[in-house]
Amino acid sequence: MSAQAERKTENLPQWKKEEVDELQEIIESYDSVGIVGITGIPSKQLQDMRRDLHGTAELRVSRNTLQVRALEQSGLEDLVEHVEGQVGIVGTNDNPFTLYKELEASKTPAPINEGEVAPNDIVIPEGDTGVDPGPFVGELQSIGANARIEEGSIQVMEDSTVLEAGGEVSADLSNVLNELGIEPKEVGLDLRAVVADGVLFDPEDLDIDVEAYESDVSTAAARARNLAINASFPTASTAPALIAKATGEAKSLGLQAAIEDEELMPDLVSKADAQLRALAAQIDDEEALPEELQGVDAAAEPAADEGDEESADEQDDTEPDADEADADTDDDDDDGGDGGAGLGEMFG
Repeated sequence: MSAQAERKTENLPQWKKEEVDELQEIIESYDSVGIVGITGIPSKQLQDMRRDLHGTAELRVSRNTLQVRALEQSGLEDLVEHVEGQVGIVGTNDNPFTLYKELEASKTPAPINEGEVAPNDIVIPEGDTGVDPGPFVGELQSIGANARIEEGSIQVMEDSTVLEAGGEVSADLSNVLNELGIEPKEVGLDLRAVVADGVLFDPEDLDIDVEAYESDVSTAAARARNLAINASFPTASTAPALIAKATGEAKSLGLQAAIEDEELMPDLVSKADAQLRALAAQIDDEEALPEELQGVDAAAEPAADEGDEESADEQDDTEPDADEADADTDDDDDDGGDGGAGLGEMFG
């Protein structure tokens, strides 16, 4: 506390000193401390809001001069400029984003009175007002609503903006809105600023779409991981994927080079078997083939699972046309029948 602030406090009456001490105790008891506006909140509703905050935050309302003294003595001068009008001090151990979200969620719709400033555009929606024909249709028209009598009641023919944000509410508009039950403003604790870990946050800093923010962070993390994997940059997150990628590439290379490794042998045997059956299917003279290869269809892999059946379907799509097959057969006949006999001898 500065010497000047200490001198000011010394000159205070005893009850004010005690009030400042209590405010300072609240301020120093919480990780996050903010200033909230309470203008226009009825006393009963304010008590309800204070009760709803119990367990997560504490709200204390006092004279502005005493709040300023308590803030200065606690080293939170950054909040002093926000102590203006009807305000209170709120303290919480939650982070500022959670506090802002909780205060916004606690706001409730309320009527707006004559002389108040519209917080947003005031719109009378299209539809049946539920009011019987009478002078009220003129009141609607006088404030700018497109209204007329139809089917025995007063109808608003289209959404009508009767006052833009920042405009002052007239007596006529307030009466019409009350008659229609339209509550164009929200009543609640209005967070003006909050300090946490020495950092000052304005409402604009805290008003974020949490779901969109989480989605952006998740997308950025996935892209960073993908970049690291493609760049072969090892981290605790990318190492398993890099090892799996390298293992797959090594296995593919081993199969292509027909390296006789113990782990590759099952795949090499399966590959050789598939090639043998494909070759046997091209031999027209079945007697030249061993019994187990006779009648083999290159499009019909061994029915081990559905994946094999799909492979067979893909091969069917790539088979030559009948004319092309006949031409190939004619060419084989021209070359002589020794090829089939030779394969027969080869396969035993």
